[in-house]
Amino acid sequence: MSKGLANIMKQAQMIQHKMAKLQEEANLKTAVATSGGGAVTVTVNGKNEILSLEIKKEAVDPNDVEMLQDLVMTAANEALKKVHSEMGDAMSKITGGMSIPGLF
Repeated sequence: MSKGLANIMKQAQMIQHKMAKLQEEANLKTAVATSGGGAVTVTVNGKNEILSLEIKKEAVDPNDVEMLQDLVMTAANEALKKVHSEMGDAMSKITGGMSIPGLF
C-alpha cells in the first residue's frame, strides 16, 4: 500500500472515531425553545427526543385547541432546529466543512 493511501486510511479512521464520539455526545446535548411568549416550553436532545414539555395554564383554552397545538409544534420544531444546528456545526468541524449526506 502506498504512503498516500495509508495516510488517507488513517485520516478516515480518525474521522470515523471523532464521528462516533460526536454521536455519543448528541445524547447529552439539549436545546430549549419557547413559543407564545413562554406559554409553551420544549426541551429536546440530540437524538430528536422530547425530554420535557411545559404548558402554562393560561395557554389552555378549550375553545381554541388549535392555538395550543400550534404553540407546541412551533416550540418543538424550534428546539429541534437548535440542536440540529449545534450538531451540524460540530460535524462540520470534524469533516472540515465537507458535506456528507445523511449526517446531521
